[in-house]
Amino acid sequence: MEARRQRFRAIPVRTLLPNLITLLALCAGLTAIRLAFEGKLEWALAAIVFAAGLDGIDGRIARMIKGQSKFGAELDSLADFVNFGCTPGLILYLWGLNGAGNVGWIAAMVFAICGALRLARFNVMAEDPNQPAWAGNFFTGVPAPAGALVVMLPIYVDLLGGPKANPTVTLLYTLAIAFLMVSRLPVLSGKRVGKRVNPDMVLPVFVVVVLFFALLIAYPWWVLSIGTVIYLACLPLGWHTYREYARKDLEAARAAAVSGEMPDALPQPKPDERDDRPTHH
Repeated sequence: MEARRQRFRAIPVRTLLPNLITLLALCAGLTAIRLAFEGKLEWALAAIVFAAGLDGIDGRIARMIKGQSKFGAELDSLADFVNFGCTPGLILYLWGLNGAGNVGWIAAMVFAICGALRLARFNVMAEDPNQPAWAGNFFTGVPAPAGALVVMLPIYVDLLGGPKANPTVTLLYTLAIAFLMVSRLPVLSGKRVGKRVNPDMVLPVFVVVVLFFALLIAYPWWVLSIGTVIYLACLPLGWHTYREYARKDLEAARAAAVSGEMPDALPQPKPDERDDRPTHH
């Protein structure tokens, strides 16, 4: 009897809050699909941006309030597949990939499948306890939320009044972003940036954040277009930075070998697999 009571013990509220945020993000992603079918493209994109924002905070909130759980991690994985795999693919197909016929549908499916493969790859890979500390600065491939926002660049340009991309061009671009998501390309994560703010910088940070959201609301397609271009342009920087870290580790190992000292564990470095999923709520 006592064992049964323990099985049904009360669940702390702190473990529910991150899961509720994840469910809210999932609702936003599903609503984006409906809006896309109704032809309300701008609102559909806004729902995806909203879902990406929620995905960025649920894990952080879970860490802050110690509300991590395996259930939450699995729920977040499923929500990411819908929000940043299926939904962008469907929106792209309804917007322009349908002009390529069956091949356009295949491209939309490939993008969604790559999102699933990225999440599955994380789920089956155990965290390496011997990996270098700097590996936490990198994602392996483009994270799913970023991939979802980046892949819709042709739509942003169209909403700005620019020329609508040819279905073939959109198809090739979609496949390229899908490949980047499942690639081994080291991508700067920014996870360890900004955890502490200098007191003198508090007010400037507030101003910058408010300015960013004001611009995003007033000029959403300009902000998303420029942000996408900057993000893609920074991908080589992540690869170069990763190579520099690896080179320094190798030099340190060689120097230790020459001096006859036993170096600390310096395993072959690899990008951190703790990607866009919070995995701790």
